[in-house]
Amino acid sequence: MPERGNFYETNVPNRLDRLPWSGFHWLVIFALGIAWILDGLEVTIVGSLAGALSESPTLHLTGAQVGAAASAYLIGAVAGSLFFGWLTDRLGRKKLFTLTVLVYLVATIACGLSWNFWSFAFFRMLTGAGIGGEYAAVNATIQELIPARRRGFTDLVVNGSFWLGAAIGALGAYVVLDPRIMPPEIGWRAAFIIGGILGFFVLLLRRFLPESPRWLMTHGQPEEAERIVGEIEARVERETGRPLPPVPPGFLTLRTDVQSWFRVGAKALVTTYRGQAWLGVTLMAAQAFCYNAVFFTYALVLTRFYGISSGNVGLFMLPFAIGNFLGPLVLGRLFDTVGRRIMISATYGVSGVLMALTGAMFAAGWLDAVQQTLAWTVIFFVASAAASSAYLTVGESFPLEVRAVAIALFYAFGTGVGGVAGPLLFGALIDTGSRLSIFYGYLLGGVLMVVAAIVAAFLAVNAERRSLEDVAPPLSAV
Repeated sequence: MPERGNFYETNVPNRLDRLPWSGFHWLVIFALGIAWILDGLEVTIVGSLAGALSESPTLHLTGAQVGAAASAYLIGAVAGSLFFGWLTDRLGRKKLFTLTVLVYLVATIACGLSWNFWSFAFFRMLTGAGIGGEYAAVNATIQELIPARRRGFTDLVVNGSFWLGAAIGALGAYVVLDPRIMPPEIGWRAAFIIGGILGFFVLLLRRFLPESPRWLMTHGQPEEAERIVGEIEARVERETGRPLPPVPPGFLTLRTDVQSWFRVGAKALVTTYRGQAWLGVTLMAAQAFCYNAVFFTYALVLTRFYGISSGNVGLFMLPFAIGNFLGPLVLGRLFDTVGRRIMISATYGVSGVLMALTGAMFAAGWLDAVQQTLAWTVIFFVASAAASSAYLTVGESFPLEVRAVAIALFYAFGTGVGGVAGPLLFGALIDTGSRLSIFYGYLLGGVLMVVAAIVAAFLAVNAERRSLEDVAPPLSAV
């Protein structure tokens, strides 16, 4: 680590990217990837519990209020991602992925103790703030610790694990709403409290993760970055039982006299990285609208248009969740082999066309509840890989010093435009009782996905198997 005044040379990225897969990387996946499982749990549990929340003698939520509570969660996620994302780039990854899960677990337990619509909506907003902060801190950390050759597949599968949480939420709702097990009024409260208990175990697991060496090397702490990389290398060598491969040649020359790059990074987002910024906005907004519009309100579609009882809604959500998790798992490796640009465009385009066609069949009354669910399962098998690739793209397309805040900005914009508007719009469309009105909402979602596919075809970066520093050089690089 030769130093020259306010500059020093480092090969930390090369040392991290050449590591063989080991138990350390599995720890990163399980301790941090749980964020998406918790988000999936939160999103799906509310959708699956919508009927019980409407029938609750305490809350007695209308369809519009169910949509408003969902939007409150997303408003909190937007605010949380921006605030905690900014702190993640200033204070470090580890401090923030500890704080955000703490916010989440306290808030979701409070949801289970809410006494009216306003208290429920407020606690949902706080829960969203914790999860929104998780997206920025956790996505940045995973990308910075996982070797480049596996970054695409790993990031997609981790983001896709949202749907493991969705499956847990769907099954959990089915169990807690079974009157033979517990009264529904107690059941929906228990569902939220269990989520908080899971968050506590995540908090304990994250104690064993280090700070990101990449963050340290760009924030004036080169000695600490070298020390942590050395510890990771020793651990991986011990776990694999064989010598590590040689470090590829090449060094980065970085400045050590700047601690905060926020102002410089903000300027870079609208100048040097303007094309990537437009791509991030488009991908995030399109997938957020489609997902939140469909999943926050599908329970109401099932109960009001297909006559499914609220206690059985979870069984229809389960195939959704399985298809969504299998999508990134099956298609994810293609993002590292076929390439980012082709796969992003293909997954967005196919899912958008299929969504519009399914909406038309729903409007025509050609589908029953099972057929409708199977259609969504196929569509979101593809759309899940597309949505996960949005987070992958935003994370790896911008310099390390502003990576977390970039993730936060685009997540916030996409969620604010697509996510908050989606549930409110679809909640109102469902309340009209008109299948044709709901079809227009599905058609809008499909069009947005196709537009995102076209934008990706022109602006997506071929980042497969490339170092993060090669895709977007650090702002501190000389």
